Amino acid sequence: MNEEFMPKIVGFLCNWCSYAGADLAGVSRLQMPPSLLTIKVMCSSRVDPLFVITTFLKGADAVMVAGCHPGDCHYQKGNYYTRRRFALLSKVFETLGLESERLRLSWISASEGPRFAKVVTEFTDKIKKMGPNSVKTEVFL
Repeated sequence: MNEEFMPKIVGFLCNWCSYAGADLAGVSRLQMPPSLLTIKVMCSSRVDPLFVITTFLKGADAVMVAGCHPGDCHYQKGNYYTRRRFALLSKVFETLGLESERLRLSWISASEGPRFAKVVTEFTDKIKKMGPNSVKTEVFL
């Protein structure tokens, strides 16, 4: 049984932009790997770093946070907070010896369905090359 590894990527997507971009990619029937489990949040700034760490430790092979482009946040400064938190979270991962390359922050607007598909495909390919998450603590998904 030689089955190709398909990563389990959890994506926290902003309701107003990234989730709508994902929806556009879907209704446009753009090809994407089935690796992304989507979690809709009202704003990317609502993603607590603890959610990301817990998701990763529970077995996700990677975590993606996606929101509105800087300056276009429906909550004015939400994505600026996200960018700052994500930079700190990457440092925490590096400090703990975790693979910070398994984290991704992307800005995707509602009209960027093709960009959403490209980001998911590229991130999936990168994680496939890295292999499964080696620090998971229990079975996930």
